[in-house]
Amino acid sequence: MAEGYGKIYLKDLVDVYSAGTEKHGLNPHMLKVMEEDGVNMSGHFSKTLDELGEINFDFVVTLCGDAYENCPLYLKKTTLLHRGFKDPAKVKGSEEEILKEFRRIRDLIKDFIRNELRNIVEKKL
Repeated sequence: MAEGYGKIYLKDLVDVYSAGTEKHGLNPHMLKVMEEDGVNMSGHFSKTLDELGEINFDFVVTLCGDAYENCPLYLKKTTLLHRGFKDPAKVKGSEEEILKEFRRIRDLIKDFIRNELRNIVEKKL
């Protein structure tokens, strides 16, 4: 979700990349709620940091505790920003309860990137 919104709301400021500590594939609930918001994620794929090569990042943003705690030391030498969001993929319940949580987290991430992160990046550049 973060990569999708980052490529929309930060595209005029930075190149946006996304990677996780593990590959999980694209969650079908994530795809559905992003599509509901007009963001097509079908061209995206799950990747790890190793797959991004040796990019010199100006900013590293972690969105879950696991990513922050396992962030490689060399990335911590750049501007590192952490905002923890609950992982909606871990929610149990009915299909509608799961989608409701995915929508809630989607909206929180969208708001964070569109407003707070954009302001931080603009001030640092």
